Amino acid sequence: MQASLARIVVAAGVLLATIPAYAHHSAAVAYDLDKTVTVKGVISEVRWVNPHTWIFVDTKDSDGKTVRWGFEGKVPNLLVRSGITPSVLKAGLEVTISGHPARNEAEKSGEVIEVTFADGKTIKP
Repeated sequence: MQASLARIVVAAGVLLATIPAYAHHSAAVAYDLDKTVTVKGVISEVRWVNPHTWIFVDTKDSDGKTVRWGFEGKVPNLLVRSGITPSVLKAGLEVTISGHPARNEAEKSGEVIEVTFADGKTIKP
């Protein structure tokens, strides 16, 4: 009887330990999927980190002040497998990014939909 109870406890522990692997959040929690924002500027930084890449763009507001926007992208491994590498998406490039804005408008961030480069090429990171 004790051996059976021990097996059940171990099995339950293994199952509970795997739950975080399935956990993922909906973008709708942080971003307004009913709205789109477009930001034109220069990429100041790209963070190739898990669980999502981040693209930071410096743009100018109506007063001419520099404003930094951050856009959350896909998983780095997925981007690289689709041909979007650090040599394609890097600091210093002039881009126009469209995305879903953060629900908190003061954050100046969003979920990227599309990046358009100065030459007209587009990618969906």
